[in-house]
Amino acid sequence: MSGIIGSKINIRGSGKIAKLGTDGQVLTSAGAGVAAAFEDLAGGISWQAVETGSTMTAVAGEGYWINTTSNACTITLPASASNGDTIIFADYARNWGTNGIVIDSNGLNYQGDDDSFDVEYGTDGQAVKIVYSDATNGWIPTLDKTVADVPTSGNQEGIFGYGYAVGAQSMTNKVNSSGVIASDVSGVGSTRYYTAACEYGGDKGIFGYGSSGGMSSWTNLVSNTGVVSTDVTGVGTARQLIAACEYGGDKGIFGYGDEPSAGSVSMTNLVSNTGVVATDTTGVGTARNALAATEYGGDKGIFGYGMISPATAITNLVSNTGVVATDTAGVGTARRQPAACGYGGDKGLFGYGAGPISVTNLVSNTGVVSTDTSGVGTARYLLAACEYGEDKGIFGYGTTGSITNVSNLVSNTGVVATDTSGVGTSREALGACSFN
Repeated sequence: MSGIIGSKINIRGSGKIAKLGTDGQVLTSAGAGVAAAFEDLAGGISWQAVETGSTMTAVAGEGYWINTTSNACTITLPASASNGDTIIFADYARNWGTNGIVIDSNGLNYQGDDDSFDVEYGTDGQAVKIVYSDATNGWIPTLDKTVADVPTSGNQEGIFGYGYAVGAQSMTNKVNSSGVIASDVSGVGSTRYYTAACEYGGDKGIFGYGSSGGMSSWTNLVSNTGVVSTDVTGVGTARQLIAACEYGGDKGIFGYGDEPSAGSVSMTNLVSNTGVVATDTTGVGTARNALAATEYGGDKGIFGYGMISPATAITNLVSNTGVVATDTAGVGTARRQPAACGYGGDKGLFGYGAGPISVTNLVSNTGVVSTDTSGVGTARYLLAACEYGEDKGIFGYGTTGSITNVSNLVSNTGVVATDTSGVGTSREALGACSFN
């Protein structure tokens, strides 16, 4: 772990603000500092269940995970304390920057200030250890640390590519680390639609399969700077209305779809960590097309929804070695032509679909799909989605019956935002993936 730094806090009360000290130390995993600091931080403390309430009363000798996802939390300290009494508070959901904690010292001093001051902590990822000294200085923060660089498997940027708009297309549109879509980049490779895309190699992507007057198995690699390469000769059964996602942390998988002779299929094609697509793997689960897929759990994947006739909500988990599991009973609205992406570093969500509808279904870090979340933004289908900013997602493009280029950002807690005005050529039946 790197980037553990101190942070400023403000004390508010009686209409005035006083700044406490700044801990400027930077610790890295290369030295013994981190281990020593956190041994000191947590030693002898009894950690309690995650606290989600708006108020709580702390007890000496205990540690508290404070989850402020839904609300800020006011913490009342013990009314009496003895020298050496210790309490720890830690930001459970990295959300104190939005909803912080307020400490009421309950009649005792806090770092030499009396109880007319409330102490506020408001930095994401913060952990604070306070120790009682005496009546003069009262409670004193002895450690105030912030994890500033959370390890994550996500990529910073994304890319939408290919699709249909008065004919097959090959243009792409990059997504920056803030979720802003760029204007069209001239197409590379064969024009097509009903394609899919996923990540590979930890920081690159691949578009594959699709249709343009005939089904194909071509692929186009995406570099870690978002440059799309020319066509790579297809491997495996040519098909369309396929889905793809990452697995194993650095590999990918294309699966299911529609092919000329058999209709809906369930075979898959693995993608190595160098972007090489393997021959067909015998299908597992219900054959279908017009589905979506996303990674979850940091190293696994899930295919979900799609068209069987009628539409379905079944899912199939993908292990961290690329093995597809049998069907899991569907949850949420059965639909075809949705999109899916990861968020939060280890979770995913399916969204939108034919109807058109705009509902979403979250996927936990253990691959459990939740019931419908009410739709936000323009209801549409044949859209695409990918990660951006390491732990967030974006849905973009698609059709309502008329093609569009609107997009909807997904926060790192899985909340879908209202429409963002479209950028680039409106189109449907495209693919998207992330890169770094």
